[in-house]
Amino acid sequence: MERISFSFPVADGARGPRTLTSAVLERLRADILTAKLAPGQKLHIAGLAAQFSVSLAAVREALSRLVADGLVQASDQRGFRVSPVSRADLEDVTHTRIDIEGLALRRSIERGDQIWLDVVEREFAALSAIPFKDPNDPEAHNEPWLKRHRSFHRALVSACGSTWLLGFRDVLHEQSERYRRLSIRREPGQQRDVTAEHAAIVAAVVRRDPDAAVAALSQHYLTTMHLVELAIPVLEVRSRD
Repeated sequence: MERISFSFPVADGARGPRTLTSAVLERLRADILTAKLAPGQKLHIAGLAAQFSVSLAAVREALSRLVADGLVQASDQRGFRVSPVSRADLEDVTHTRIDIEGLALRRSIERGDQIWLDVVEREFAALSAIPFKDPNDPEAHNEPWLKRHRSFHRALVSACGSTWLLGFRDVLHEQSERYRRLSIRREPGQQRDVTAEHAAIVAAVVRRDPDAAVAALSQHYLTTMHLVELAIPVLEVRSRD
């Protein structure tokens, strides 16, 4: 069976200067994911252009890209607004993410070589060494952990050999992270061992057991979904305000 080598993508800094649109896009995306821009909040193009000191066209293009990612909604009558949240949407995002990442993980286990496995184990070790919650605010996520968490889950599926799969996966990851960040201050005390959940996925990957790996990944995401659902009634009210 052919093995495909794994390699990290070129760092963003190596791709040349970012365009103004890209800079606005990244700022808006971050503000939506961290709930600085609340679900359902109107996004005024002129106000954002003044805030970022860019043209109306740059803001409009950035918002259009966010519409494509599902983070922003567009209406001919009402303009742009941050996409609302709901229990139904959370469940749809979670189950679709499981389907997409499950397929990508199976392909990665089939195609990935030892270099890929080494990267997965290294990412897991780095993630496990970082606290889940912010040491200075126990009701907030630890930003370094979130970055490592994204890198770890991306590494798991990066040997799948499909740009389309990875692209869909990235969109679903962002949607999932928005729910997680929105609900963090309303979740009960940490009723799970996240490191153990990650360890179960990695152990199955290392022994190249796709069924066990996908089952562990699925349970990991379902556990997160059930915790976030505890905050959904409050989030839905905020989304309608």
